[in-house]
Amino acid sequence: MRILGIDPGLRICGYGMVSFRPGQIDPSLVEAGIIKLNTKADIPDRLMQLHTELTELIVELKPDQMAVEKLYAHYKHPRTAILMGHARGVILLCAKQVKIPVIDLPSTEVKKSITGYGHASKSQMQLAVQNQFGLPEPPSPPDVADAIAIALTHARRIAVQELG
Repeated sequence: MRILGIDPGLRICGYGMVSFRPGQIDPSLVEAGIIKLNTKADIPDRLMQLHTELTELIVELKPDQMAVEKLYAHYKHPRTAILMGHARGVILLCAKQVKIPVIDLPSTEVKKSITGYGHASKSQMQLAVQNQFGLPEPPSPPDVADAIAIALTHARRIAVQELG
């Protein structure tokens, strides 16, 4: 099974794909990277760019499922949550258009799954992902590590369900 993890963003959208077979606890990392959006473009143009590039990525990588970070809002920055909702909506649309199931994961669950602490910092997440996959250096930018962590968390959920 191939899981595509997505860390939504309107400047940088991270992605990471993991793969595993039934009975396998630790998935392997297939690919990871970013979709870098044109920050000089207005929001509708960035959303169109995100749709186009993510659709191309999905067609190329052929995931079985997609895991996406749940949207949350901080009371001090409600506008950020609204803008992130636009990007997340486009991501969900891309998955729906190619009939891929989407799983929502809270960031605190992902962080706890990967580091043991639900409020881990970006650098802690990068180091934990590096360690868990035996990478020569931490995934960078942090959006890549977050996306890999999202995919890994969902893959482990599936593996545990299969064992139980």
